[in-house]
Amino acid sequence: MPTPEAEDDLSIETLLRAVADGDRSAFAEVYDRISSRVMGLVTRLLRDRAQSEEVTQEVFLEIWQQATRFDQNRGSGMAWVLTMAHRRAVDRIRSAQKSHERDVKIGIRDIEREFDGVVETVEIRVENERVKAAMSRLTPLQREAVVLAYYGGYSHSEMADILGIPLGTVKTRLRDGMIRLRDEMGVTS
Repeated sequence: MPTPEAEDDLSIETLLRAVADGDRSAFAEVYDRISSRVMGLVTRLLRDRAQSEEVTQEVFLEIWQQATRFDQNRGSGMAWVLTMAHRRAVDRIRSAQKSHERDVKIGIRDIEREFDGVVETVEIRVENERVKAAMSRLTPLQREAVVLAYYGGYSHSEMADILGIPLGTVKTRLRDGMIRLRDEMGVTS
């Protein structure tokens, strides 16, 4: 006998198929059932209520527009929606960071610098090379976990889904990779 969660996921999947066919009442039902979970995830990441509301609205607009892309063979309906919400929230965070960096650069551009820019550029290149070298000394599994987490922006559970491995294994690979990176980079805690 299926668990209530499995029935809910099945119902969400059925509703998403109806949304893909343009069924507005199915969309309303999807919204009623999962909007609080989506808002909770987004709020946990953004920590700003107004931005979280905007991102949640964007997620549901995307559900309406992209429901035809949902493939239940690749995962549950809830996982599809929450992955979409996570990505939107991470995009918003990155956008805010880039905006802040641009503002800082504009402000700094107007200040006369009294240091050698060549030295800074060389230091950045050397540091990038150190990171590349340290990454190359990770095992392929550790490197994969670090790249997915830090360059891909995926959560542990998303990584477990992508890699098809248990959550604990993802966490272990990531932890071991970070410890090894720290050791290779000579960082002390």
